[in-house]
Amino acid sequence: MLFYRASLPLSRRTLAYATGVVRRHRRAIGSRGRALPPGTQALMTLVHLRKGETYAALAAGFGVSVATAWRYVNEAIDLLAARAPKLPAVLRRARRDALPYLVLDGVLIAIDRVAADRPFYSGKHRRHGMNLQVIAGPDGTWLWVSGELRGAVHDLRAARIWGIIRALAEAGLLTLADKAYQGAGEHVLTPYKGRGKPESQKEANRAHARL
Repeated sequence: MLFYRASLPLSRRTLAYATGVVRRHRRAIGSRGRALPPGTQALMTLVHLRKGETYAALAAGFGVSVATAWRYVNEAIDLLAARAPKLPAVLRRARRDALPYLVLDGVLIAIDRVAADRPFYSGKHRRHGMNLQVIAGPDGTWLWVSGELRGAVHDLRAARIWGIIRALAEAGLLTLADKAYQGAGEHVLTPYKGRGKPESQKEANRAHARL
């Protein structure tokens, strides 16, 4: 088996934050005698999340068993997920910060599936994956991410399942989205569809794309 050193395009601040989350959890549950210190568990988790390394590869690289790699990574992911901001809090902050608009979009996280697994296949992206709904600010910064749904779920349906459309309407926040969200309501602006559009609609689409 060959080993090599590799870089991870994340900041030291990110590693320090993840390490602190793991360390506080271990202290809270009185965990001792772990195979890896908190910082190494956090680094292994970030490698998995950022680079998609398999548990077998992580186990070999960090000198632990595959079962330990799986347990450590999933433990850290659960701890980080628990600290993710909730949708109502994100929308309240957006209103407090007077953001001119938000951006709603669906993201497909690719997974390793066979062709027979149709519920996970996204016709839009033409690959298997999990559908995540993302709300971003005007500068593109991600503010909130939903849970996961199968890739075959349409973006508008996914947004309704997670209560996003209703929450945006109640918050009175203008939101930009692509054509997949047409029919979401007056507060969600989408491009005009169809050929032969009048110049006013074409200009509106161009302005929407710039934003």
